[in-house]
Amino acid sequence: MTMFSTGILVLTSPLHTLPLRIVPVLSSAAQIVERTLYVHLHPGLNLGSGSQPRPVFIPPVVDMSALITRLYSNAADVCGHLDVRVLLTNVRAQSAACSGTTIPNCPFPTPQSLSHSPEVVLTDFALQDPGQSNQVTQCLQRYTGNCYVCSPSLQSVLLHPQLMRLQEKEEGLNESEEKAEPLETYSDVVVGGTFDRLHGAHKTLLNISCLLANRRFLIGVCDQAMLKKKVLKELVEPYSLRTQRLQEFVEDIKPSLQVEIVPLDDPYGVSVVDPLLQCIVVSEETRKGGMAVNKKRIENGLPALILHEIQLLKDAHHTETEEEKISSSSLRSRLLGTLLTPPEDTSHIAPLPYVIGLTGGSGSGKSSIARQLEALGAVRIDCDKLGHEVYQPGTAAYRRVLEEFGSDLQNADKTINRRALGRKVFGNQERLKVLTDIVWPEIALLVKNRISQAREEGKQVCVLDAAVLLEAGWTDMVHEVWVTVIPEEEAVLRITERDGVTTEDALRRLQSQWSNSKQIGHANVVLSTLWEPEVTRKQVLKAWNLLQKRIQHRQEGHALVTTSSQL
Repeated sequence: MTMFSTGILVLTSPLHTLPLRIVPVLSSAAQIVERTLYVHLHPGLNLGSGSQPRPVFIPPVVDMSALITRLYSNAADVCGHLDVRVLLTNVRAQSAACSGTTIPNCPFPTPQSLSHSPEVVLTDFALQDPGQSNQVTQCLQRYTGNCYVCSPSLQSVLLHPQLMRLQEKEEGLNESEEKAEPLETYSDVVVGGTFDRLHGAHKTLLNISCLLANRRFLIGVCDQAMLKKKVLKELVEPYSLRTQRLQEFVEDIKPSLQVEIVPLDDPYGVSVVDPLLQCIVVSEETRKGGMAVNKKRIENGLPALILHEIQLLKDAHHTETEEEKISSSSLRSRLLGTLLTPPEDTSHIAPLPYVIGLTGGSGSGKSSIARQLEALGAVRIDCDKLGHEVYQPGTAAYRRVLEEFGSDLQNADKTINRRALGRKVFGNQERLKVLTDIVWPEIALLVKNRISQAREEGKQVCVLDAAVLLEAGWTDMVHEVWVTVIPEEEAVLRITERDGVTTEDALRRLQSQWSNSKQIGHANVVLSTLWEPEVTRKQVLKAWNLLQKRIQHRQEGHALVTTSSQL
């Protein structure tokens, strides 16, 4: 079957029967659409009447709010790879539908542009007569083209064959259909959150907020000060990217809204000072935060906001270390061990052994991960040990260090007293650079020798265990950079317990190193030893298995190029 990047799903079933159809419809759509799936609601739309139907305004009702929640929840379970977006341009109270226009009931005076142009339109409309198929698909294409700007080569797919088995259940529901309960809407609505890696729970919150808002939608987005306690905060997307994705999503969902996105530097933001706001959308988890906002508003002489509470979405795929709800922290933890950014051009390095540069701050568990990779078959190159070697009497670095820093550094056995040397360079960046300019190139030579030795032995992978990999500029010797991170407070606990130093000394040590965020900026793969050892083991195994696939793919590509050049 042909796959399309972007599709639009036109749902025509009555709202009270749609819950039964969501899973099979989404499952079928996922066989056709691979990236973005827009959902357009038009309950009761008849595509087989012989006349061309037109889009109309659908009034917001309570059932629609429940349907949106269920749709995103089901989408997370059955087609998590799809970016599903429920469109609300045609959802508005009739009284406010078309004020100031001469055309009644007109949600689309001109076709709406979406951020991704649909290439295929799908529908759950059930054919009464198989002979109507061509007529219905043409009618569907014209209807969709009147609503949205689509690809000139828009295709149509009827999903009715997969839905036939639901008819009996739906007939029972039709008998018990009750009048829909109207949903109260508001002029100005506010929400707040991190909105990292926009997922189904975010989309539910945003969609229902857009459903409730008639004029303005205010979104507070957590900035740096509000990220400090987030799990794997270094993997949170930049503020600019998060706001860009929010803007695009809401513009697709309901372009008539005035959207304001503002940074949140505290838990309240502008929600406690904006007099025009009427409603704040919360979850059962953030209800207390909404109540705190109202307390501040009353203190500021402003009316309390209506708290509209939505359900948390359960994550059917969560592990024992992840939250049961769909959350950004779980999504970030799933990134650990995966390839976050593709490696840069490493054509100047021999393809084998494939060299991983593993680094991380003090206490991050870098060396324990290096040992696990060694147990899986990698050759471990311990740069700390190599650092000891370059200070040995008779080496080039040994002579230059004594010349530069004085022969008083010698112990009785002629070895260099590295503690005394450390005191000479501590706090003096110029003198420290002189030392590293002597030592680091010598360590790099030893590393290259170890890599050459591994190549001669036919080894596939080397792991360069190097705390100063990035600072020393050794990335030109590796194919990929892997970084191990843990929160600063956890690193301090580990360092004080392991080395018997004070908290202040541990902090000073960490602050003299590159920050987690700076290191991650150079990383292809990120790992963390924050959890139980078994969690780390699974993480490393995942990283190793994915690495093996990359190496195999690289070798197959190289073989293909070689074969082609010989033809």
